Order: sequence, then structure tokens, then C-alpha cells
Amino acid sequence: MGTDTVSLHHELKEKISQIVTGLRNLRDEGQFNEPNLDGTAGDYVSFDSWEWPQGVGLYGIAQLWLQTGDAEARSILENWYEKQLSRGLPPQNVNTTAPMLALSILWQQTRDPRWEPVLDDWANRLIADAPRTTSGGFQHDVSDKINNGELWDDTLFMLALFLASYGQASGRKDLIDEAKFQFLVHTHYLCEPETGLWFHGWTFDGNHNFARARWARGNSWISAGILDLIDLADLDAATRRYLLWVVKAQLSSLIDYQTQNGTWHTLVDDPTSYEEISATSAIGYALLKGYRLGLGPESWKTAGQKALHAVLENIDSNGVVQQVSYGTRMGHDLEFYKNIPLHPTGYGQSMALLCLVEALNHIVE
Repeated sequence: MGTDTVSLHHELKEKISQIVTGLRNLRDEGQFNEPNLDGTAGDYVSFDSWEWPQGVGLYGIAQLWLQTGDAEARSILENWYEKQLSRGLPPQNVNTTAPMLALSILWQQTRDPRWEPVLDDWANRLIADAPRTTSGGFQHDVSDKINNGELWDDTLFMLALFLASYGQASGRKDLIDEAKFQFLVHTHYLCEPETGLWFHGWTFDGNHNFARARWARGNSWISAGILDLIDLADLDAATRRYLLWVVKAQLSSLIDYQTQNGTWHTLVDDPTSYEEISATSAIGYALLKGYRLGLGPESWKTAGQKALHAVLENIDSNGVVQQVSYGTRMGHDLEFYKNIPLHPTGYGQSMALLCLVEALNHIVE
């Protein structure tokens, strides 16, 4: 490797280690009061909690283990799940499904008998009992709210990727087929044909896309989610071809909105909204990965590298990723998204982790 390449490789490895430490050290300091429907306290920050931010964080750790063989990453996963399962699992919804994705990857790789019954039961209950909209898409119910008749782009990352992963690991084609259907039906209602960008949500109560928010993190769930779906499960040729076109069109459009700093605004098409690093991380990850897979031109790699440098600049000395917007409910006007507070989160850590680990693939020896 050249001197610059060696330096970047060292920086990436160091930052990856710091991000994992930062993720594990996250604690809820009581800034947000978000009780669950059953009256228990919601914790969307602390690593030691079973919710969607932690689930996405665990997925980042699982990908670190898969792609680098990091033994500590595997140990973190096994210890986390052992502790959580000894406590008992929370009620099932879209967001509490998120931690199942990394568990599925762990089981696929190790075949540890502790994990299969948990995964099988969760998947079976999703298929049989999870509320659906009239389209057959999973209704985006969460721990503190029932969202009747609503489809959110978040659902694909939090739930459908798990079904695809566990379906592949267990040889259950029915689960893979369900995951594919969810991606297809969400594309129908949420993807804007004129731009390739995605709206945050759709409601069958009035048949509209709420504020028609082209929300950056929502778009990044799709960019990263589609490219990871094709890794997690074997798709039929037609579905694979279709979804790859969807993500290619989206990424080509997103490049037009990238700032000079390498970031994306929290509302992709609104430069008066703040720059947001979790979305920047996942979009940068998708651009770099998409370029590596031969899906896009050199401009994808260039834009991905710009995003990477923006991410690196927003990792503090404790390994905590800054400039990350807090969990975002469905907004009924665009101002709502601009007012979401910034706060370190598990998904912010994980999306940065995905970006940095992917960047290792682009260092020429």
C-alpha cells in the first residue's frame, strides 16, 4: 500500500473500533420521555435495551464480524442476546423485530441451538399475527403507538430484512417471498417515479403520502436495505432486477442533492434543513457498495468517498457519531422534520460502521 492508503486504512480501523465502543457506551439520560403502550419506560438510546435503534446497531456489529472476522464483534453479539433472552422478549411489533436481524445472521453462521427457536417463533408470529394494511403491507405499529393503515419506509429495514435473512438461513422460501413482497408493495406506495426518491410514509386513511417528505434517513433505509437484501437472500431474477433498478434510480437522484460537505440534509430537497449524518453514512455506504458491485459509474464512488469523509469528521473522541437526528415519527408537515432534535443513537453508530467497513473494500493495496 502507498503511504496515504496505509494512513487511511489505519484511520478506518481505529474509527471502527471507536464506533463500537461508542455504541456500547450509549446510555439513556432521561432527555426523552416515551412510555410504551403497556406503561413501561421506552429506552431508544441505551445499548442495553431491546428496541429498533439497538437492533440496527447490532446489525452493524454483525456486518463488522462477517466482513472482517472481528472476534470481539461476535462476542458482543452473543453476550447481548444471551442477556436479553434471559430477561424475556418485549411485545412484538415492527420496531422490536429489528434486533432479530443480527440474531439471524449470528445463527446462520454458528448454528448455535440457543437461537433457532427464538427466531422461528418470532418469524411465525409475524406472518400469522402482525397487523397489515389493505395492501398486505405490514402496518408500521411500534412500541408506543398503533399506526392504523400506515406504511413507512422504515418497515423494510426493521422487519423485511429479518424475514429475508432468516428465510435464507432456515431454508424457508415463504419468508423470503414475504420479504420480497414487502419491498415491492412499499415501492408502489412510497417511491416517487419522477425522482426515484422515497416518501416517508403512506396512509390508506385518505390515500396520501402525509407531508410528502423526502426524508433523508428514510431514503437511506432504502438505499442500504435493497443492496443488503440481495446479499441476505437469494432473489428470483425478476425481483432482483426490478429492485436494483429502483435503488439505482434513487442513488442517481440522491447524488444531485449531496452538499459540498459530502452530507445530505435531513430533508433531501430542502437546503434549509440541517445536515444529517446517519443518512449520510447509509447513503455513502450504498454508493460505495453499489459502485463495487458494478451498478453505477465512477461518480458513485466519488460521492461515496465524500460522504465517508463527512462521517469521519463527525465521530468524536469517544467514538460517538454526532449530528444524528433522533427517532422520527411520521410528520404531517415538513417543518416537523426540521425540528427533530439531534442526539447520539445506536443507528447513527451502526450506519457509520457500515460506511467505514465498506470503505475498507475500496483501499487499493
